[in-house]
Amino acid sequence: MDDKRSRQIVIAGAGVAGLTAALAFAGRGYPVQVFEQAARLEAVGAGLQLSPNATRILRDLGVLDRLLPAAVRPEAVVLRDARTLRELAHVPLGQSGEDRWGAPYLAAHRADLQSALMARVAEMPDVHLTLGARVQRIATGSHGVSATVEIGGKTAEEQGSLLVGADGVWSSVRGLVDAKRMASPRSRFSGELAWRTTVAADSSAGRAFTAIGAADCVTTFLHPGFHMVAYPVSKGDAFNLVAFTKGERIAEGWSGHADPGILATAMRGTAPGLVKLVEQAGPWLTWPLHTVEQKQPWTMPAGIALIGDAAHAMTPFAAQGAAMAIEDAATLASVIADLRADPASLQIWENLRRPRVAKVARRGAINRLAWHAGGPVAVARNLFLKIRSPDSLATDLDWLYGWEPQKIIRR
Repeated sequence: MDDKRSRQIVIAGAGVAGLTAALAFAGRGYPVQVFEQAARLEAVGAGLQLSPNATRILRDLGVLDRLLPAAVRPEAVVLRDARTLRELAHVPLGQSGEDRWGAPYLAAHRADLQSALMARVAEMPDVHLTLGARVQRIATGSHGVSATVEIGGKTAEEQGSLLVGADGVWSSVRGLVDAKRMASPRSRFSGELAWRTTVAADSSAGRAFTAIGAADCVTTFLHPGFHMVAYPVSKGDAFNLVAFTKGERIAEGWSGHADPGILATAMRGTAPGLVKLVEQAGPWLTWPLHTVEQKQPWTMPAGIALIGDAAHAMTPFAAQGAAMAIEDAATLASVIADLRADPASLQIWENLRRPRVAKVARRGAINRLAWHAGGPVAVARNLFLKIRSPDSLATDLDWLYGWEPQKIIRR
């Protein structure tokens, strides 16, 4: 294998994780092949939140300037009681948040982020993207990693120094690797459903939202049976709404349909304005929340790494799914470049990432418990939030939003 191919990075998946990884590796001089099994790129899901720990990386990769025209900079995260609509907490974002954490907090449509990533990828001559390509087999050896890829009914072999599985919670790469050495091939249904929709700001549903929440903020409505997050996307022309309830497992996929009575039942006792919003915002697509067992290895010394949801899909209650994928991609490229041929580089990267990802997952679990609290626990939560100033609540997030990659020191 020639020198260029021996350094090549092969990436399975052209979502947020895969495209970010392609940019991060190409920016360090590595040739990159990205294989995406979809015949065309479609934005999965709807809105997403990008906290400063993610936008800082996007800025470094030349993506942020392409995203900003379509994104929104929320002024705050606001928590409200779903029964009374009373404000419980206010975390300042906007310019004060950017000054504090060194990068903006953004709300954006996933399609806009993907478009910004693709625009930057198109400028990188060392990144080649192939659609309609499915990784069928993986082999490792002294030559590095070899992937058998099916493209249009034909197969081809692609070799490189590293194969990155960035193909999401239902990762085929994870399923192709020996489960005893890598990870369980299956994801696990969490027992939670996400109900998603996007409404135009000037629609009846959009006006129903602005009547009970601020159009320039991320608003979370708390209730024992469910919680709902709403925020502006698409330059403020639309609002992304997502509600979370318990539910039965539905077909695997990013969106489907479930009985809307589940959501209506979960919302019993909520404020009429919130009920009106949910009724007018429909129809809702249902998203089953799947997780991946984080105790399983994410890497193999022979040259395979899983990143993003393929490695550690978690529930979205810390709003960090995209951010963790972006962090994974950037740090993996950095460690590989800094340690070069060190056979322990993948394990070093995994050891660096695990505590961070685990802490974020714990924060999400705490959020979920707090947001669905009822009775005396909800009273205690509200009293706790009442005595906390906006600045102190922001301080609690310094570890998350102010994060920067660790530097690798070679001995």
